[in-house]
Amino acid sequence: MRALRLGRGLSQAALAGDYISTGYLSRLESGARQPTPRVVAYLAERLGVDEAAFLSQATSATLAIVLASVTSGVQPDSAERVAEALRLDDGRAPELRWQALWLLAGLRSDEGAHEAAYALLTELLALAEELDVPELLVRTCTRMSRCLRVLGDIVKAREYAERAVKLSTSLALPDRAAALHVLIPTEAEAGRLSEARRHADLLCALTEGTPGTAYVEALWASATVSMRQGDYRASQEMLEQALRLLASHEDLKLWMRLRLAAASLYLQSTPAQVAEARARLDEVAPVLRMIGSELHQQEMLSLQAHLAFEEGRFAEAQDLAGRVDDSDGRLSFRDRLRIEVLRGRLSIVEGDTEAGIAHLQRLAHNATAAHNLELAAEAWRSLAETLSASARLRGMSARPPASSGKDG
Repeated sequence: MRALRLGRGLSQAALAGDYISTGYLSRLESGARQPTPRVVAYLAERLGVDEAAFLSQATSATLAIVLASVTSGVQPDSAERVAEALRLDDGRAPELRWQALWLLAGLRSDEGAHEAAYALLTELLALAEELDVPELLVRTCTRMSRCLRVLGDIVKAREYAERAVKLSTSLALPDRAAALHVLIPTEAEAGRLSEARRHADLLCALTEGTPGTAYVEALWASATVSMRQGDYRASQEMLEQALRLLASHEDLKLWMRLRLAAASLYLQSTPAQVAEARARLDEVAPVLRMIGSELHQQEMLSLQAHLAFEEGRFAEAQDLAGRVDDSDGRLSFRDRLRIEVLRGRLSIVEGDTEAGIAHLQRLAHNATAAHNLELAAEAWRSLAETLSASARLRGMSARPPASSGKDG
């Protein structure tokens, strides 16, 4: 109703006339009241449209108004409002529906509701294929790949990423870079390190010297590949360069995420770079308290648990790991498996060796079944390193004390 009125340049007073009040019309437009058949007939006549046309446009107009409201200001119930508008939508405006699905999928991902986001993205992809707009197809495939990687389906994630990269070759740089960003980690986690290295180098070449944060994110992706390849020095150099290039006022959320990622990579190096990891976590803590989501809080707890373990503070590591809540699916498949690896390592160092070994073996097999060869290798490596360290500790405790030099 509101869309029809504004489309004809009418004020509420002009449309209401003498038959209804402007207050009543305002409540009708907001959805607070439902019109009677007589009011529908009167308004259709005033607007110069058939009643059927008036009713057929209602759902699309509602969806448009909800989108305008949600995208123009932060509201706590944004996801629910968009979901309800989509439920009522009649599908007569597919471009508008695509926009609403895109927005809602992003909101669900931010909440950590990745399964719900995947269902929305499935419909979004079908709609993008129907519209046959290359940019929409690339962006949908890119987001689908990212969602599937979080859910642990590396094979499908790589398929969608490869499709996005192929479709993006004739598009603008942001779409090409976004597609490469999702392809690189899926290749690395699948053990295709040479392909990941080639695409990371291409991404850096494409984005170097461009405005914004594209090059910083490219360095981040490239550093991750170098870490997987065992080139810890190159990884650290690229990370430090990315950290220097990004000022907090440019993109505070990315500034925070980059430091969390840097701490994670430092802890995954061999040996773990605990001082550097601790410095990054200390640096990001106050920002995370201000703007961090529940997901970021869980990631922080997980990294603090890993740091405590590497520093030999096993009781604290156990406490922190116990506070990581990975039951609701907020954490990615990778982060969930890594915190489980830590729990297995803690079992071994605390003396429950048999249970710890079985737990780590099961995790390695799960990662292999998910085609995440990099995570599987990490689980096996963690098992070997923990058993070795545990044996050394037992040997030291069993060793007789050094002689004092005096006769016994």
